[in-house]
Amino acid sequence: MAINNEHRLTNILLVEDDEVDIMNVKRAFKRGNIDHPLYIANNGFEALQMLLGTSSKISQIPLNRRLILLDLNMPKMGGIEFLRQLRANSHLKSIPVVVLTTSNQDRDLVEAYELNVAGYLLKPVSFSKFVEMMLSFTHYWEGSEIPNK
Repeated sequence: MAINNEHRLTNILLVEDDEVDIMNVKRAFKRGNIDHPLYIANNGFEALQMLLGTSSKISQIPLNRRLILLDLNMPKMGGIEFLRQLRANSHLKSIPVVVLTTSNQDRDLVEAYELNVAGYLLKPVSFSKFVEMMLSFTHYWEGSEIPNK
C-alpha cells in the first residue's frame, strides 16, 4: 500500500507553562510557515482536559492526527506525570509525544523513553536553531502515519 505524501495537517498540542517558550514556538511556526493547528495547555492537567474534552472552558483538540510537544517541568501536573496518565488511558495512549525541554537530566530522559516518547529534544539557545528544529520536526511528522485513536 502506497503512503499518501500530500501535506496533511497535524493537530499539535504544546504543553508548556513558560510564556516565552510558548511565544518562541509560535514565532518559529510563523517564521517557518508551519501551518499545523497549534493548541496550548499550560500544564499536564489542562492538556488531559483538552484531549478528553472534559472541560467546557478549554477547547477540545480534534481527534485526528494528534501530536504532543511536552515540557517536563510545569506546575499542577508535570510532564512525567502527564505521560503516565496519558499512557494509562486507552483512548489516549497511542498519541505520539515529543519532549521539548531544557532538562538534560538522565533520569528524566530515561523515564520519558520508558513512557514511550517519540523523541526527546533539548530546547536550543538560539532562535534560528529553534526554527530549524521545528521545521525538521514538522516535516518528519507530515510524512508519518499518526494514529487517530
